[in-house]
Amino acid sequence: MLRRFTRLQLRGIAAALLVSLVGAGMSAQAGLASLEASEQKARAVAPAAAGYEADDHFPGAAYYHLAADETAFAAPGAGTTGTVELPDAPVPENAVLDPSLRPAPPFIMRGSAQDKARALECLTTAIYYEAASEPDDGQRAVAQVILNRARHPTFPSTVCGVVYQGSDKTVCQFSFACDGSMARVPSRAYWQRAARVAAAALNGAVFAPVGMATHYHTYAVTPSWNKSLVMTGVFGAHFFHRWKGYWGTGAAFRQAYHGGEPYPGPLPRAVTATPALAAAMPEMPMPVPGKPPRTQPAEVQRAYVQSGDVLPQYAAAPESQVLDRWKDSGKPLR
Repeated sequence: MLRRFTRLQLRGIAAALLVSLVGAGMSAQAGLASLEASEQKARAVAPAAAGYEADDHFPGAAYYHLAADETAFAAPGAGTTGTVELPDAPVPENAVLDPSLRPAPPFIMRGSAQDKARALECLTTAIYYEAASEPDDGQRAVAQVILNRARHPTFPSTVCGVVYQGSDKTVCQFSFACDGSMARVPSRAYWQRAARVAAAALNGAVFAPVGMATHYHTYAVTPSWNKSLVMTGVFGAHFFHRWKGYWGTGAAFRQAYHGGEPYPGPLPRAVTATPALAAAMPEMPMPVPGKPPRTQPAEVQRAYVQSGDVLPQYAAAPESQVLDRWKDSGKPLR
């Protein structure tokens, strides 16, 4: 049986519903106000972004990817290339010292499909860990330095050889190959961006403003070789430099690329014994070359002394033990 509500009861129900809705709205508004207050408090506590970080730039991706418990090696600082001795060779008599900034020639990629794949992987890796979130010009400049090195007689003649030079002795020319940065999984978006820059450079794209630079460092450090080189420009978070004199001019970059790319990764570490370890190791006697040892006849057991003699039952046999049907098996057929 349906219940009939009076007009007074309906008004009471409507008033109750109205009070409930108003209460719910006030509760929601109070919750939003509390959330906004907590967010403002968090923003006030967080440090304000400054420098490259404010524009999503930082001096070398290695700063971001370094592990907290990294091991210190004799390698350049993050975002800094190492330096090596110039080639021990005289400057040609007809060498022209051109102080002007000239662009590098396009890189000509030769070799097998494996060489191309390895060169692309190594160059992408270097661009990513050295300048992942830098502007396009910063990444192009890093790629140009690596390709410039591959054509200079001071450095290896392969892209992977340049990128991982010194990693077998923990004196890497590029710090990310020694400092543990590669243990972190790369960001896919940044990796793909670095790969596009690497592919363009290997296909002949030249970043002309960097010239024949072979070194760079971030604005945050001042390496010892800084004053001995000539700065060619500033791109992204790095200062770029070339050698002074003949070895920094285009004529010195005469090393040809012929492929033969090594495995795209750090070289196996060369293990050497320290003086303390060598002193703790027992001295092993050195073998003396001579004639091979010979067993004396007296040491041979009696059972084996006559092992080569014919047994009596066969020695006394008057006839051959070969069956009649096999006696003529060696004769030619007629």
